[in-house]
Amino acid sequence: VQNYLRPGDAVILLHVRSTSVLYGADWGSVDVPVPAEGSEESRRKLEDDFDAFTTAKAQDLARPLAEAQIPFRIHVVKDHDMKERLCLEVERLGLCAVIMGSRGVGASKRAGRGRLGSVSDYCVHHCVCPVVVVRFPDDKDGDGGPGAAPAVAVGAGGDGEAVVTDGGAELLPVPEEEEEEYHDASDKQNGV
Repeated sequence: VQNYLRPGDAVILLHVRSTSVLYGADWGSVDVPVPAEGSEESRRKLEDDFDAFTTAKAQDLARPLAEAQIPFRIHVVKDHDMKERLCLEVERLGLCAVIMGSRGVGASKRAGRGRLGSVSDYCVHHCVCPVVVVRFPDDKDGDGGPGAAPAVAVGAGGDGEAVVTDGGAELLPVPEEEEEEYHDASDKQNGV
């Protein structure tokens, strides 16, 4: 996010929660008891518990923004179609860009359509503003947890020097292309 924000920007943490608690926010494994009896009181209690959990998780996600003193607002809405509602909220709020995470879980089920999950793919194609999809590294070696260096860093060094990122990765400058390496469609191809 710090590579995308400019001074004066504000962040809106937008979360669309399903209207059904059983299909609510995908925060991972959540120990929420499902009542055997479908009474109104038990459903309301379950809904309130899940609302509290969603609020706590959103506050946890906002902590780095608060620590960096980046102005933010948390916006949680409920709808049965999370993908469509996300794009509608982006348009309604007049956002200029969307930065969203993707775990790549849906991509394995959608072979041949790229590496995006269904929500990020939908947003890329339907949001009215640019969408940046961030893929976090898998935590196979125990090094992809909170506070880990990003898997891909973007930097530029002047005069050909390397740039060292906060995570210790060294970014080497891209060598300038020579004019002979550039070809366009009108060039005659020799020996091809």
